[in-house]
Amino acid sequence: MSTGELACTYAAAILHDDGIPITAEKIATLVESANVEVESIWPSLFAKFAEKRNLGDLIKNAIGSAPSPVAMAAPAAASAAAPAVEEKKEEPEEESDDEMPIFDLFN
Repeated sequence: MSTGELACTYAAAILHDDGIPITAEKIATLVESANVEVESIWPSLFAKFAEKRNLGDLIKNAIGSAPSPVAMAAPAAASAAAPAVEEKKEEPEEESDDEMPIFDLFN
């Protein structure tokens, strides 16, 4: 997504949040006040899109489909609360020097 598209997206969201009708002129004004250069087509495309779609529903659907921070943190908290159970692995005992055969290297 280009900077211009992103700026128009934010501008449309700001207008929607404030309850102001979303028009190409208002999007262009917000984008210009943010000192972002956009192609002239983007504000009008976003305004036409906003006329046909309810941005509130789009925002709700986008938020509803993303995992919530609480849901993502729950497994981490559960794993942190549960004590770590370490399995003791039986290691083979090493043979002591007493059990090794005795031989003389120099004879």
